[in-house]
Amino acid sequence: MDESGYAEPISRLVGPGERVLAYAKANVGGGLTPPPPPEPTPTADPGRPTVGSVLLNVLMPVVTWDAGDRLVDLIGWGIAGRGAAGSAASRMHRAITPDVVLRHTVLAATDRRLVVCRSGPVKLLARRADEERALAETTVAWSASRAEIASARVGWHRLNPKRLRIDFTDGSWLTFTVPIAESGRPLRDVAAALTR
Repeated sequence: MDESGYAEPISRLVGPGERVLAYAKANVGGGLTPPPPPEPTPTADPGRPTVGSVLLNVLMPVVTWDAGDRLVDLIGWGIAGRGAAGSAASRMHRAITPDVVLRHTVLAATDRRLVVCRSGPVKLLARRADEERALAETTVAWSASRAEIASARVGWHRLNPKRLRIDFTDGSWLTFTVPIAESGRPLRDVAAALTR
């Protein structure tokens, strides 16, 4: 799906008088992310990873343990975000965590806030009508005021020179990337717009 097609849906989703300064289609960076916000019902503590659980997780990826998944992500991808459960990065990550349907994530910097949008369901081999429907079903998944954003910058992470890191004033942060073959300019534009 062409990224320029998101201009109209994003402008429709922002408030009256709010100007869209930049936007970019991106994915949450690979690696460890902040824990999810606390759930209303108590959940069991997954415990510490054991060598056996990590080894089994690597050898049999269908059988998973939460602690083993976190360790494999750390070793394989590094750290994609930090923050306490319920922090801005935690809430943002929870809002865009993939469901069973493929959707695009679009970051938009406006003159008032950071807006994270999710497209409608996307098909891998989509026709024009499918793409238009996905664009029309774009919604706001999460947003934060400009006052909540401490900084934003694009830099290298491992072999990817196009990783956007958004730091929040509560000390949490989350990263976004685009595939190596795609331009990093939209991410740099979003970073520049957020730090004005």
